[in-house]
Amino acid sequence: MADPQSNARLRADAGAPTSGVIHVRTRLTADFTVISNALAQRRGSAVTIGVAVYILSLPDGTPVSIAALCAHFTEGEILISRALRELEEAGYLERRRVRLSTGRIRTRTYFYDVPGVDPHTDPDGPSKTPSPERDTAPEDAPPPLDAEPERHAAPLADADPDAVAVLTALRRVDPRLVLSIQEAARLAPDVSRWLAAGVGAVQIIKLLTASLPDRLHARPAGILAFRLRDTPLPAPPLPVPHPEERPAVLPFQTCDGCDRAFRSPAPGRCRDCRGRARDVPVAA
Repeated sequence: MADPQSNARLRADAGAPTSGVIHVRTRLTADFTVISNALAQRRGSAVTIGVAVYILSLPDGTPVSIAALCAHFTEGEILISRALRELEEAGYLERRRVRLSTGRIRTRTYFYDVPGVDPHTDPDGPSKTPSPERDTAPEDAPPPLDAEPERHAAPLADADPDAVAVLTALRRVDPRLVLSIQEAARLAPDVSRWLAAGVGAVQIIKLLTASLPDRLHARPAGILAFRLRDTPLPAPPLPVPHPEERPAVLPFQTCDGCDRAFRSPAPGRCRDCRGRARDVPVAA
């Protein structure tokens, strides 16, 4: 008699859904990350969820700056910075500045698998451990744009149109300098201040785009805000001196007495002929 054949797999397949995803699960005992369904199924940007899952999978102390994330993902700085800002607004990401015993300031990045937990009071979970991401930038470095929320920006309609035109022209010089409406509205008053001081639009564009690094480690608006705020206001160009007015050149005339050419505003006699006429004695 033939050996009996197991049909357990067929019965399992028979009860599987006919559409949608079918999970093929493997029990993992190492190299895996636990994430909440609230985060994994969060509506919105897939980049935001991908960045969150990637950060959750990293060991404590791994840099998660915009530059570090851009080196891992194929997305650019704008999408990465937007994802970080969304995670921060949702409570998954927090940055705190702390002063070390040496007096140096460092930025610690906290990432929460469940938002709303105080990292200093909840001891559970490695994700609650502060991650010293990087040294705080020196005082003359551009501040993170997240420190100035876009929701506080003035409407673009109230901004100086000449200043907005300058900011819009920046992307023609450097395609990386793309600004949102809120960013342009926030930067426009500083550009207006330079314009009012007599600095031309072309000179402002040169000052804002000169010597930018090959890789921007902050959002373009943050770099521009730093340059507008901390760069000494340049002196306006000196006025071009007008050339001294020269006297009008008199036309040539033909002397009525000797037919010699001489310059005079009207026809008549040359100087010599006028002199000889004065020397001729008058008849008695």
